[in-house]
Amino acid sequence: MRLFIASPVLLDNYDAIKEDFKDIIEGTWVEEKNLHMTWVFLGEIPKAKSTIARMSSLTDLESEVQIAELGYFGRPPKIFFARAEQKLLYEKARHLKEAGFDLYRFKPHITLCRIKVIHDYKAYKEKMKEYREKKLGIILPQISLYESKRTSKGLEYQSIYEVNTVSPSN
Repeated sequence: MRLFIASPVLLDNYDAIKEDFKDIIEGTWVEEKNLHMTWVFLGEIPKAKSTIARMSSLTDLESEVQIAELGYFGRPPKIFFARAEQKLLYEKARHLKEAGFDLYRFKPHITLCRIKVIHDYKAYKEKMKEYREKKLGIILPQISLYESKRTSKGLEYQSIYEVNTVSPSN
């Protein structure tokens, strides 16, 4: 099983972002129904049982988190994303680490597009400026374990376990 822990995301107008960048970047856009913020990518795991056991001590985020601007990873840029930098995300990341998950280089982001080529780098930088500190949507408070399956239609994600919304009693 190919597993990851993530929170679902709602963007206010994903189509507008794609439209704004359509002549500037070429790449593979994530389907809107698959948008999420990954906490931990676990990779190939034979069974989910031990991961679910570690997740049982976790709780969901206390509230929704605003997504504030766009960014990218790589030089040249390869991953185009929306980002959130609230302290709440880093506190929850620490809880995941305490539960035994490896959050090496945790950087809260929502992958939007895997860039193949930037056709106009100057236009790309200018368009990015327009999205600085712009409210783009929210990360929902839910934290789930997802299975990622490759199909003929691309990747499909299915939630197989959801974290409790209240603290577990001792």
